[in-house]
Amino acid sequence: MTKKELENLVNVQAEIIAQLRKELAEARERIKELESQINKNSGNSSKPPSSDGFKKPLVKSLRQASGKKPGAQKGHEGSGLKLTREPDKYEAHQPSNCIRCKNAPICAAKRTVAETRHVVDIVVEPIITAHVALEVVCPQNGKIYTGNFPVEASGSIQYGVNIEALAVSLNTIGMVSINRTHEILSDVFGVPISTGTIAGMIKDCAEAVKDTVAEIKEAVLEETIVHFDETGTKVNGGNMWAHVASTEELTYISVEEKRGKVGMESAGIVQFFKGIGVHDCWTAYFSYFFIHALCCAHILRELTGIFENYQQKWAEDMIALLVEMKQAKENLIASGVWISPEEMWETFSNSYDLIVSNALMANPLPPKEPGVRLKRGKPRTLAERLLVRKAQYLLFFTNFDVPFDNNQAERDFRMFKVKQKVSGCFRTKNGADDFASIMSFLGTARKRGLSAFSALRDALLWKPFSIKSAFC
Repeated sequence: MTKKELENLVNVQAEIIAQLRKELAEARERIKELESQINKNSGNSSKPPSSDGFKKPLVKSLRQASGKKPGAQKGHEGSGLKLTREPDKYEAHQPSNCIRCKNAPICAAKRTVAETRHVVDIVVEPIITAHVALEVVCPQNGKIYTGNFPVEASGSIQYGVNIEALAVSLNTIGMVSINRTHEILSDVFGVPISTGTIAGMIKDCAEAVKDTVAEIKEAVLEETIVHFDETGTKVNGGNMWAHVASTEELTYISVEEKRGKVGMESAGIVQFFKGIGVHDCWTAYFSYFFIHALCCAHILRELTGIFENYQQKWAEDMIALLVEMKQAKENLIASGVWISPEEMWETFSNSYDLIVSNALMANPLPPKEPGVRLKRGKPRTLAERLLVRKAQYLLFFTNFDVPFDNNQAERDFRMFKVKQKVSGCFRTKNGADDFASIMSFLGTARKRGLSAFSALRDALLWKPFSIKSAFC
């Protein structure tokens, strides 16, 4: 073999080795990606808890130990069962020895109360009220005047407002299906009530709260800080999206056919909102010109996934930093300070930049090949997002009015998931819309200190509360 042939052979082998190394690196990266997908759960990604199945992750709280003992602390008043009024009836229990004793009448006057115990119970029975319209002939003009029936007696016979409110409560607050609501009411009250009648009650309630829900929507648009989120919900076997816009005092939910811009704009909030919007970094939100505050709870879960699946130390460092900033903010507020000290902010900001720099160095970009899409990988992609979105992730510390997470929105539409889990899908879009309207109404009522049942009862009497009037 000549020298030239030997050189050619070495070059070919070098090319083969380089290609094999490249393929091996790609295979290792692909294995990491697949392992990351397999290891994803609600604790280290944005996947919902319902997707965990039987492999529920161990709860890993990011909170630090407070040093306090478990349970109620000293001085806590408690909220156990208490009497709210005098008993309706009394029952006296004499000693068993006295029951057949011939001297019992003599001792009766000498008995004293040794102990009193109370049993709080309810009596469930239908009450039929006959509304009679009286008429009279006026002696002055000879005309006949007839009394007017109340709103709840609109027909010759109908169900009362309490049964209506209970039916709607079971179907919405209780997440019970219409069929099961029919079974419960029929068995408990002994009153025949059809599924169609219950569906009509829900429809009437949704119609009754329509004006209040419209007020809620208008009020949300005027708020300074609003939480946004969306979740899938099954409607007639297909997938639609429940969009929520909420605050500490307001809840507005609508069901739309799409998740992204089309669905958001159909809900009619984001495109007109001009305040601070808290959300989970869904790309579609950045199409709108409000101030963006990103949920740190979501990024903590993503960082946990990077640390667990890729063993990258920078992710653990960023988790520790964000938790430390959250605790520092809470401590400042507790001491009456509502703005971050400049030195403290600079320290945290520099630490953030250093961690992001370490993340980028730990995940360098691969060489760019012509015609091949550049693969960044999850750690690099997350590091770049932390770099670009720094101000939005740390807005909770530069503006103390901004919350650390987007839990407010998640709490407000969690009932959609519970409803789907308990009752299955909505049969129609109209049914889903009615549920969203009623839950917007009830969510706002509760936030303002109103009883949900009382609010429903007033609505069914066509006297729903108005957020424009002062109450609480």
